[in-house]
Amino acid sequence: MTLEMRGIYKSFGANDVLRDISFSVGPGEICALLGENGAGKSTLMNILGGVLPADRGTVLLDGRETVFRNPAESLSAGIAFIHQELNLVNDLSIYENMFIGRELKTRAGFLDGREMCARCSEVFRRMDVDLDPRAMVRELDASYKQIVEIARALLMEASIIIMDEPTTSLTDPEIDRVFEMMRNLKSQGVAMVFISHKLREVMAVCDRYTVLRDGSMVADGKVSETDVDELAKHMVGHEVRTQSLRKERELGEEVLRAEGLSRERSFEDVSFCVRAGEVLGFTGLLGDGRSELFQSVFGSGGKYQGQLYLEGRPVAVHDTKQAVELGIGYVPRDRKENGIIKDMDILENGSIVTWPRHVRSGLISWKQVREAFRKQAENLRIKMGSEEDLIGSLSGGNQQKVVLAKWLNAGPKVLIFDNPTQGVDVGAKEDIYDTVLELAAGGVAVIVLSSEAQEIIRLCDRAIVMYHGRVQGELPAGEMTEQEIMRLATGA
Repeated sequence: MTLEMRGIYKSFGANDVLRDISFSVGPGEICALLGENGAGKSTLMNILGGVLPADRGTVLLDGRETVFRNPAESLSAGIAFIHQELNLVNDLSIYENMFIGRELKTRAGFLDGREMCARCSEVFRRMDVDLDPRAMVRELDASYKQIVEIARALLMEASIIIMDEPTTSLTDPEIDRVFEMMRNLKSQGVAMVFISHKLREVMAVCDRYTVLRDGSMVADGKVSETDVDELAKHMVGHEVRTQSLRKERELGEEVLRAEGLSRERSFEDVSFCVRAGEVLGFTGLLGDGRSELFQSVFGSGGKYQGQLYLEGRPVAVHDTKQAVELGIGYVPRDRKENGIIKDMDILENGSIVTWPRHVRSGLISWKQVREAFRKQAENLRIKMGSEEDLIGSLSGGNQQKVVLAKWLNAGPKVLIFDNPTQGVDVGAKEDIYDTVLELAAGGVAVIVLSSEAQEIIRLCDRAIVMYHGRVQGELPAGEMTEQEIMRLATGA
């Protein structure tokens, strides 16, 4: 199936999101759709997926003009959309999620669970994935939820598959498996639109690219005729730094120290310390226990054994309220589940941690809250309309900046970033990196958890590598290389 989108326009009120966009993808082709958060990528694909109507423009499938009034019509035409925000129901099983809205029934009219499970298992075998179709989705971690989404698209036998950041939560072996599946589908004539901020992945798997910036198309061409630096420049409109960002600075006193932290089936005998003005990295492969470790440090991960010291004093953190009072902040990796409150507006999400300090005579002083948030919004260059819009109106990268603004206003002694640039474009990454370094320069002890070795190398003064819940090794800045980090992360 050949797709063409010609002269697409879309506005939300006075905000022009798409202006005269043309885009195409043909059978057996993988086309990268690139751009910063807020560039219009998801809006363009939502028009193709029947989620949004275009204000103007034409969509052609195999040369015939088509209008999709809802996602069901798009799906019936052979277009499957794997959204950036996973669309799974935690309280249903895997097979129920994969067949939702298209359930198979027996001749007697009952749901045919056996046949649905059999078809799911067939797809999983093609993917070389060991999953029980009857398992509940809530029991899966983020990587396997993403795999279920991809499997659902394969189950639909779509002619065009839109993948919006499909590898964000996956490990390297899982990413390789996804790419292998994509190449297999390509050989079968399936067209794919690959939306990603990981430009090396684009170079590895895509045939063509189209770049959007501020709602306009600014570049397109063959991937074989470009490189990562040129793609990044197209996306942000200027050269992007790739060198190490670490700066020599005098470190202060020890702020946080952990001795022998353990929690059953999560992490074991972990000890570390971080000083004022230091950026300490924690890395490894998915499932290494680092997120669970620092959720416990922040009081949200359940009981643990061992001892924490804050500025030399022993502390026992039992809940997040206590952690905030002690001066510990945490930017979670799962923004949708743990970072934002979808029913609140941008201002509320960006200030909720500091509400208690703005209470006057039993009421919150919204004037003070608003002033503090606007300062951070300006510093972080958050792209938004009204601060009273719902947080969901923002792109993923700008949502992440709102979460960050919330903690910057709190003025923590220790700030933990758990995969801070997950699903964030190259421009927003640089803004977040600058913020991390500014915090360290201001004397904050910063801990960065990241699966990206290059991120750790560029930002951190030291790195601790974990493997199966234990510390496998510690690397000073001069010894951090991708090869050495991977060696330790794989248990070597």
